[in-house]
Amino acid sequence: FGDYELVEEIARGGMGVVWKARQASLNRSVALKMILAGRFAGEADVRRFHTEAEAAANLQHPNIVAIHEVGEHDGQHYFSMDYVEGKNLAELVREGPLPAAQAATLVKTIAEAIHYAHQRGTLHRDLKPSNVLMDATGQPRITDFGLAKQLARDSGLTQTGAVMGSPSYMSPEQAAAKHDLVGPASDVYSIGAILYHLLVGRAPFVAETPVDTLRKVMEEEPVTPSKLNPKMPPDLETICLKCLEKKSERRYGTARALAEE
Repeated sequence: FGDYELVEEIARGGMGVVWKARQASLNRSVALKMILAGRFAGEADVRRFHTEAEAAANLQHPNIVAIHEVGEHDGQHYFSMDYVEGKNLAELVREGPLPAAQAATLVKTIAEAIHYAHQRGTLHRDLKPSNVLMDATGQPRITDFGLAKQLARDSGLTQTGAVMGSPSYMSPEQAAAKHDLVGPASDVYSIGAILYHLLVGRAPFVAETPVDTLRKVMEEEPVTPSKLNPKMPPDLETICLKCLEKKSERRYGTARALAEE
């Protein structure tokens, strides 16, 4: 694939596919993301893909996966980024909840990185355990800005009434498709949902269908974490539940405030 030798497929989502690849000219391993529809991708798909690449490329932070190159080869749009060899948080917690101190440390780091993104005008809008990779040094690296939104300018790619994100981790305002209410506090909610998952081993809201999950997100309160994990430090439970407040103004005002707490 041009300068890249495709090694193996490592992820596939609704719009894109990610390969582990070797960049021949620099003899290094990278992750290479392409539009799933390939050369048959529509104009909106291509614009959304470039929005993701642009959002991540403008964020130079040690805990955000860096973008190297954006291009097109034989009509196929792609971008290359750091290859992070390690589990994502969803895989890490599959064997059971993490120790409270480890969960708190990871979430503090994630919140600081997301605050950095917010300071540069980018909302992630799809934070969840599978979008946080653990690198060889044990540091979390945030990836997949496919639903990112530039705060300074709305790209117009969000359809009115369309629900954007992953049901179990999205904020109530996202679940209700109230896009005008989506802001930094929406990402704070999702970080809280990640913390909840790390502490108890599952998301705050899970149902048989995505629609039922969305209804729970909008209407129900999460099970208190300490009921699922009695070893929970009370302060950490308080922080977690504050992030998961239904009304955005009752959450932490910024991701930095969450990190400091």
